[in-house]
Amino acid sequence: MVHSAGIQDRDDAKPVLTTLVARFPELQRIWADGEYAGKLVTWVTAVLQRTLVIVKRPRHTQGFQVVQWRWIVEHTFGWLNRSRRLSKNFEALPETTEAWVRIAMIQLMVRRLAART
Repeated sequence: MVHSAGIQDRDDAKPVLTTLVARFPELQRIWADGEYAGKLVTWVTAVLQRTLVIVKRPRHTQGFQVVQWRWIVEHTFGWLNRSRRLSKNFEALPETTEAWVRIAMIQLMVRRLAART
């Protein structure tokens, strides 16, 4: 889901997670950044009956270090930024940006599938 840049991610997390669980009911574990720690973990357990795992960077680390599960999101953002249309967001509506994200990911999947044949 894409929303306005004026909304903090943690403030819009409940509707996003509710939609996620509705679309993928078999989903049991959700990984999230340290930004989402606190009351949201309790809310996910109580309301959605799922487990929200907070993935934090290890303390006292210097420089770049791959953090398990977090690199997947960062890698995906890198793929999306290869799409010229998504490298800078000039869209007026969040729905338009969501559509371009889907198009970019479809292109990525088609290229990978074509490379296998």
